[in-house]
Amino acid sequence: MDGINALFLIIASLLFVSVIASRVSTRLGMPLLLVFLGVGMLAGEEGIGGIKFDNFMGATMIGQLALAIILLDGGLRTKLESFRIALKPAAVLASWGVLATVALLGVFATFYLGTDWRLGLLMAAIVGSTDAAAVFSLMRSSGVRLNSRILATLELESGLNDPMAILLVTALIGLIMSPADMGAGAMLWMLANQLLLGLLFGYGAGKFLARLLARIHLVEGLYAILIASGGLLLFAVTNLLGGSGFLAVYLAGVFIGNSRNHSTEHVLNVMDGLAWLAQASMFLVLGLLVTPSRLLEHGFNSLVIAAFLILVARPLAVWSSLKWFRYAKREVAYISWVGLRGAVPITLAIMPLIEGVPGSYLLFNVAFAVVILSLMIQGTTIPLLAGKLKVVLPPTPEPLASREVWLADTLPVTLQSFKVEADSDAENSHPSAMTRQEEFSGGHLFALVRKGGTVNIHPSTKMQAGDVAWYVLKDGLGSDFAKQFADRKLSQDQQQFYGEFILNPETKVGDLAMAYGLNIEQAQQSLTLVELFREHFGEMPVAGDRIALNGFEITVKELDGRSYIQSFGLKMPKPHTEAV
Repeated sequence: MDGINALFLIIASLLFVSVIASRVSTRLGMPLLLVFLGVGMLAGEEGIGGIKFDNFMGATMIGQLALAIILLDGGLRTKLESFRIALKPAAVLASWGVLATVALLGVFATFYLGTDWRLGLLMAAIVGSTDAAAVFSLMRSSGVRLNSRILATLELESGLNDPMAILLVTALIGLIMSPADMGAGAMLWMLANQLLLGLLFGYGAGKFLARLLARIHLVEGLYAILIASGGLLLFAVTNLLGGSGFLAVYLAGVFIGNSRNHSTEHVLNVMDGLAWLAQASMFLVLGLLVTPSRLLEHGFNSLVIAAFLILVARPLAVWSSLKWFRYAKREVAYISWVGLRGAVPITLAIMPLIEGVPGSYLLFNVAFAVVILSLMIQGTTIPLLAGKLKVVLPPTPEPLASREVWLADTLPVTLQSFKVEADSDAENSHPSAMTRQEEFSGGHLFALVRKGGTVNIHPSTKMQAGDVAWYVLKDGLGSDFAKQFADRKLSQDQQQFYGEFILNPETKVGDLAMAYGLNIEQAQQSLTLVELFREHFGEMPVAGDRIALNGFEITVKELDGRSYIQSFGLKMPKPHTEAV
């Protein structure tokens, strides 16, 4: 019993320290995943903990389990609009992009390290794909509001590229260990199985689990356990049949997350905690597994390989993948930079060790060092580079918190809270005044909270800065309603970005040209603004897309839940002032 309790003590202590350390990482702008890795390394055999852990099979099992949970949670939070916006480019990045990265990095690693070309390509294949755990975590904790095209591309790419990475690693291991059995036909069959079974099982299981959630009634905490166990069951069955369990569990999460019902909120809340636990456990174990002195032995070589991957291989692969789609140069540059590596490369690097590939310890240590460098260099600069490349959208007013209350299986109401900011329309106003506009007429105040207590509402009640007001609103009105509670500076920032005037999406370009004296090509004058933007940006323009016309700037401002444009902003050219 003492041994079991000692094990519990170690595991609980590591998790506890990691969570507490996350507060420091947030203030320093350090990726949380790097903190988990660091705590694991400090607890390892060369750290202050002195724990010797070299169970690669156990680490692989924990890593696979954790990645399945993380991908399931990522799918639950991926909106179907993301597929409409970026499925094709993300699919190209997840296939050709991975192949191009591996080819470029593999050739470089072969010549730079002076190793066998198969080992060089294997090293490249291990670190060639982006990591879903790192992308989902860092994109959501970075604090930057990216345009939907970039965010959807990065998230879908990381969720879809595992089959290609696993195929390449498996094929190259086979080519090294038993070249006679690994031909082009076997590789194509493996890829087809991975993709087809992953897609088929993910779609079928996602639809089944979504319907089951809508019809079954359980204790609130059991919904997430049902989905987590169903996801792991899907992951295992798909893998056993030769498909991609990662792809299947991600797609299943997408279908479940986009099927709203009485259990959705309970699932998301608990799955968020499970996903964080999975990330913490996985990176702690991987940190325990590595030996820092061996990392330092290959430190310089790893730095060179990481630099080539980040600065050459990844940008060329992304450029060659997205050149067929309508991405701005700054968007391509940002997607190239945010090619985050995380747990997947480390997990893949364990495969050669288990198979006994010669030189596999070199592969593992280099892959681990590349992951650390990727998180340190790319992970910490996500907000900075987004600002430099101007791919950030201005902050938008949002509810402070939102709760769904299901009055019946098909009758939800949304309870949302809003903080009263100084110099806002809500300050010094009666709470009921916020619902007088026609679009908000169906809403009503639930509670007004001030200094930790509720305020009794009287005809003379005025809201004060710092109050939190809870309202029952129709679904989808939260962002518009929140504008009344935001300070006017936020509105000014929005106006500075989008412009002073609002344009209807069906406005004719010719009418706009006539009103402002714009020089527009005759062929474009009969187009509506939506049609004009589709000519420039494809079928799915996103918020922040901008066209300059004779000094005027027209920008996509608002879209509805199906990604259809609701309004444009018009920014007038600044008047020229002449010196007197």
